[in-house]
Amino acid sequence: MNLKNKKILITGATGGIGNSLVKKFNALECVILATGTNEEKLSRLKNDYKNIHIEKFKLDEHNRIEEFIEKIDKKINGIDVLVNNAGITLDNLAIRLTEDNWKKVLDINLTSTFLMCKYSIKKMLKRKFGRIINITSIVGHTGNLGQANYSASKAGIVAFSKSLAFEYAKKNITVNCVSPGFIKTEMTDKINDDFKNKLVDKIPAGTLGSGDDVSNCVAFLASDMANYINGETIHVNGGMYMA
Repeated sequence: MNLKNKKILITGATGGIGNSLVKKFNALECVILATGTNEEKLSRLKNDYKNIHIEKFKLDEHNRIEEFIEKIDKKINGIDVLVNNAGITLDNLAIRLTEDNWKKVLDINLTSTFLMCKYSIKKMLKRKFGRIINITSIVGHTGNLGQANYSASKAGIVAFSKSLAFEYAKKNITVNCVSPGFIKTEMTDKINDDFKNKLVDKIPAGTLGSGDDVSNCVAFLASDMANYINGETIHVNGGMYMA
């Protein structure tokens, strides 16, 4: 798997999966642009890894995304691979879910993904090469209690990615999704043991996944080994959901 010197833009780089993505692409000697909203965690990434650039950016500022992509394109001299990993949750039962919280989740998870892809593809067309990997979620396929907004946003990313794959396949740009199940992160560490045990019981593998399980899959899709894979969703969930 040769990705040396490929230019990788990763959103949501300061979270659990984001950290694993940075670690993986750094090990593959890529030039990484990591973005997120936590300045302290971004600085930590900068200290921990070589060949990494950081930019604090809020993805809900939709009117600035085109300008942001222009800046990144110049800073790392092109964008070969875009990994849309950023996302938020604002959970509640549907009848208690406010319209504002519905819109916030879709604005960041779905609309921002659309805009990041749109403006990155313009740069990829000039390079006659591009790989886009959008991180979705198991609940985009199964639904989940209290997550109507989050599930809708992740399901929307899958359908959107398929449409993009149709549009740009002949331009040497592939668009795929990776759909994680329940991955061990700081967030899942806060779940009480009883609930976590019930969750694990539903996973045939008998354990939560790791960030490495996701980043290995993303790196594969970014590489030439996946040239003929397009418009697909690869599920990384230990068998909890089998499409």
